[in-house]
Amino acid sequence: MKAWQYMGGRKPIQLNDIPEPVPGPTQVIIDVKAAGLCHSDVMYMEVGDQAMPFLPMTQGHENAGVVTALGNEVTGFKVGDVVGVCSSGVQPPLGMFTPGGFADRLAADYRDLARVPEGLDLSLAALATDAGMTSYHAMIKVGGAAKGMKVGVIGFGGLGQIGARAAVLTGAEVHVAEMKEEAWDNAREVGAVSCVKDAAEWVQDPRAGGDFDLIVDYAGFDTTQKAINAVKRGGKVVQVGLGKPTFTVATNTILGKKLEGSLGGTVEDIEEVFDLMLRGEIRPGYEEIGFEEIANGLERLKNNEVLGRLVARFGD
Repeated sequence: MKAWQYMGGRKPIQLNDIPEPVPGPTQVIIDVKAAGLCHSDVMYMEVGDQAMPFLPMTQGHENAGVVTALGNEVTGFKVGDVVGVCSSGVQPPLGMFTPGGFADRLAADYRDLARVPEGLDLSLAALATDAGMTSYHAMIKVGGAAKGMKVGVIGFGGLGQIGARAAVLTGAEVHVAEMKEEAWDNAREVGAVSCVKDAAEWVQDPRAGGDFDLIVDYAGFDTTQKAINAVKRGGKVVQVGLGKPTFTVATNTILGKKLEGSLGGTVEDIEEVFDLMLRGEIRPGYEEIGFEEIANGLERLKNNEVLGRLVARFGD
């Protein structure tokens, strides 16, 4: 079968012919129908030589498709079920530690499967498994966004657009910091009350600090300190974005505030996002591309040329 693989040396992924996967006792084989592209895929190529347990590695951790084979210990699923795969569950993360879904088929543990409801487009299902899960988990489960809170969203991309909408649905007052002004109309459409280019604009007087209850940073460049400056005493910053491998925080600015990292989520989170998408409450912007365009799509992500999300559709 065909698979896009990272070969090493921080080089772009390569299209290879590889053997068909065979399910382990608790695994299913999935015919992949939709695979989302993520900035994490780009980051994996930066650190893969040191972090990946073997090379080459098939990338792609945001996947949805149809179950075609079952291991002998699998329960609760059958051939023909339509599923998405949680990449922060029982099986080590797809595309980084185990082969992912930029391929015709993949093997996944049945305990990491989220059932795709009838009527939900598979492109949406795929991006719900990572962009949806990760953004929702950070905003709702870790951040605790709720009615009456003033919430900031840094980065209105593939994750930020979903996190912002999830916060709006709770009744929170949502403000967005996004450098691409062309994304501002979309931010307002999901319910944001204001948009700025830089989160530093949220603080008029650094000595007085900010008045946000919660800020979720989906960017992770030079944004974490700005988020801390903008939350009030007792407020929280949730860090999700991995734009830079390290950041520095002034010690005095974190006192009386909380900074917490959020990683991934759960099958339950994915299925809750599925439900919101099916009901039309969350409608993220995305662009569909073909399987043969995946490498070029990652280059576009690397060069910051994508609004929203990219999803590869194939196998239909």
